[in-house]
Amino acid sequence: VREREREEAERDRGSERKREQMLPIVATFALSALLAPGRPPVHAFQRHAYARMNEHSLRAPSRRELVVQAGALAAAASSASVSAAEGAYPKISMTTTAGTMEFELWDDVAPGHVKNMLTLAKQGFFDGGAFHRIIPGFVVQGGDPNTKLGYGPSGTLDGADKNQVRKWGRGGPGYQIPAEFNPRKHEFGVLSMARSADPNSGGSQFFICLGDLPFLDNKYTVFGKMTKGDEVLRKLASAKTVSGDIPFERQGLERIDQIQ
Repeated sequence: VREREREEAERDRGSERKREQMLPIVATFALSALLAPGRPPVHAFQRHAYARMNEHSLRAPSRRELVVQAGALAAAASSASVSAAEGAYPKISMTTTAGTMEFELWDDVAPGHVKNMLTLAKQGFFDGGAFHRIIPGFVVQGGDPNTKLGYGPSGTLDGADKNQVRKWGRGGPGYQIPAEFNPRKHEFGVLSMARSADPNSGGSQFFICLGDLPFLDNKYTVFGKMTKGDEVLRKLASAKTVSGDIPFERQGLERIDQIQ
């Protein structure tokens, strides 16, 4: 009897080890599918994988990723701006079809991302776009110039240009910026940069957190936080979506402006 119990206990331990080995793979795949620009929309099984993961299920960062993170933290610390030290962060307004949100941009921890956002906003890069991915409790994602086209005449997916819709989530400014991972947390209203598996692949696509997302900390670059417009963000988050987390009705990102 004791021998049989020992064998069953060993089988249970083996099963648990296999489960622990698989969870990081599933979690990492789900995260990259959800947030990465240049990838097609996620499917139901990927959303299920996301729902089951937590911060303990993610794989440990590689040595290369640790070096990148350390370099980004050092750069951020050395380039802290005087304005941020005085509590006067650069600010932007984000005009959407649901209303206007305001954000402070953290140029003390992510100066490159803040400069990129302000430069693109000044160029009118975001004007006339739309949020192309909405996942309640997770993120609202936008910043893809491809979303300026695709919705039907009624502003919904009825009569949409399917070829154009397939391009959503794949666009950018034509360049990439280095990661600036930092100690700030992913929580409700925080602005963070979408990327692919390469840490240094951000461009223009960003996401706004709809809750506390600790499993994203130090894996995506946070560079700002909403200061006004909670109800606007919640309204965007409640939009009806179809397969791939695409809003059925256009949730417009009409323009982004720096607040002087």
